[in-house]
Amino acid sequence: MAHIQVTEGVPGIRSLVMFRPETGKHLYDLAQVLLRGSSPLSEAERELIAAYVSHRNDCLFCKSSHAAAARCLYQTDQQLVDDVLQNMEQSSVSDKMKALLRIAGKVQILGKEVKQEDIDMARAAGAIDRDIHDTVLIAASFCMFNRYVDGLASLTPQDPAVYAEMGKRMAEQGYVLPQTNHT
Repeated sequence: MAHIQVTEGVPGIRSLVMFRPETGKHLYDLAQVLLRGSSPLSEAERELIAAYVSHRNDCLFCKSSHAAAARCLYQTDQQLVDDVLQNMEQSSVSDKMKALLRIAGKVQILGKEVKQEDIDMARAAGAIDRDIHDTVLIAASFCMFNRYVDGLASLTPQDPAVYAEMGKRMAEQGYVLPQTNHT
């Protein structure tokens, strides 16, 4: 049960942005720009970064929903998402994505953990400044989103089918402020 009075049955951040739409709108706009806006990183890669950081933060709702969106966006390579979440270093994700995910993991711990050698490794694997920037901003933002969702104990479904449907909606529609009818 959530720590505050939110619409019953609405999971995760959706219930929180419905509680306070004037702030929720900006959070959804941020997610839309970060995960669906212009970037040299694909939408699937950006969702994977969000899922990876959420996994490291032990935020089941965000990890599950963004992993589901990444699976939809990766289409025929859906297993890659689960492989990264299980063991990123042993996964078949590209060397560039591994370097970016390592940076995201360091941001998840503390931004100052990112060192020049991490940036150099990412560049050596083909990352450009925009890749690095977007990775750090996604990681930092998802630390905030994770703490928002878990700090208010929002509803976290346990059924993977719920997340599969969320992921499909997120992949197809992006991040649209929810209406009171829970859509």
